Amino acid sequence: MALKLMYITNNPEIAKIAEEAGVDRIFVDMEYIGKAKRQGGMDTVQSHHTVEDIKRIREVIHKAEIIVRVNPIHEASEEYCSSETEINDVIEAGADIIMLPYFKTLEEVTCFLKIINKRTRTMLLVETPEAVDIIDDILNLEGIDEIHIGLNDLSLGYGRKFMFELLADGTVEKLCVKFKMKGIPYGFGGIASIGHGELPAEDIIKEHYRLGSTCVILSRSFCNTEVIKEQNQIKCIFEDGIRGIREQERECENYASYFRNNKYLVADLVKKIIQEK
Repeated sequence: MALKLMYITNNPEIAKIAEEAGVDRIFVDMEYIGKAKRQGGMDTVQSHHTVEDIKRIREVIHKAEIIVRVNPIHEASEEYCSSETEINDVIEAGADIIMLPYFKTLEEVTCFLKIINKRTRTMLLVETPEAVDIIDDILNLEGIDEIHIGLNDLSLGYGRKFMFELLADGTVEKLCVKFKMKGIPYGFGGIASIGHGELPAEDIIKEHYRLGSTCVILSRSFCNTEVIKEQNQIKCIFEDGIRGIREQERECENYASYFRNNKYLVADLVKKIIQEK
C-alpha cells in the first residue's frame, strides 16, 4: 500500500498544487507553544498557522485530507486560548485529522481524546522519551486512530546528534512493532525527494516499507516554497518528486511480494512434506 504523503503549508494555492500532484494530506501546523525554545538553532519548520488557514484550504482541496497539528495540551492564558477551545475551533473549521504533539503523560493523551470525543480522527505524535516510556499504557486507550513518530524532538530528547540515529539503533522499529500489534496505522519522520537528503530519501522509504509504515511527511527540502516562488516550477517539483517516490515504492512492493510469495510457497511445501510422512 502506498505511503500517505503529507505536506506542510497554509497557502491554498500550494495546497491545490500539492493535491493535484498526488499529496494525500495537507498539513496545517498550528503548533508554536514551546517549539521555538526546544528546537532553537535547528533547521526545522516552525510554522504558526491558524484556524483561518484551515478554512481557506478547505475551500480549495477536494481529494486530499486536512491534518492539523494543534498545540500541546494547555490551559488558557493571556497569550492563547485553552486546548479545548483550540481543538473545537479546528474541528469546526473542517479538519479531517487532529495531531497531538509533544505529550509526556497519559493524562495529556486522555484529555486530548476526551476533547475530540470521536468527532474527527486522531493522530498522536510520539516525540518525547517520556511518551516512549509509557507507550504501552497509551496504546491501551481507545480513540487513537494513527500514530506518527517525530524524529526531530525525540532525537533531541535522547541527546542524539542526528535524528535518524533512532532509525538505526532500533528505537523506531521497537515502537512500530508495538503499534502494529495494536492494529494502529503509523508512520515516522520526513523525506526529501529521491536522490536528496542527508540520508537519501530512497533509503528511508525502504525502511518505511520494511517496518510497515503507512505515512510520511514531505520535508521542507522536498519543495521549499519560501525560496521557490514561481508556481509552474513548484508544480514541476511536486509532480517529479512524487513520481519518483511512487516509483521507489513500486520497487519496494515488488521485493515485498517476492518474500510474501516465498513464505506461502514454503508453507505449502511443508504441508505436503508433512502429509507424505
